[in-house]
Amino acid sequence: MLTAVYKSKKKTDTFLFVEKRDDFSKVPEPLMAMFGKPQYVMLINLAKREHLGGADLETVKGALTDQGYYLQLPPPEDNLLTELRKQNGADRD
Repeated sequence: MLTAVYKSKKKTDTFLFVEKRDDFSKVPEPLMAMFGKPQYVMLINLAKREHLGGADLETVKGALTDQGYYLQLPPPEDNLLTELRKQNGADRD
């Protein structure tokens, strides 16, 4: 299963996987507007992969099969205030 991977110039660490290179016909217009002009990164064969760096391989394959695209968002940032409170014991019940 070949897929083309694009990165967003508007959103850091955000990637879009599509079934065919330069074919964004299955991607909703509001998503494309948020994503911005896609910048081509690479073409990969998912059938020959055991894992992907930032996404679950089976989730990506399923999304490509079901909807024709997969959007990979960056992991959520840690809430530093919450972490500090935990370290200082301020979040005790």
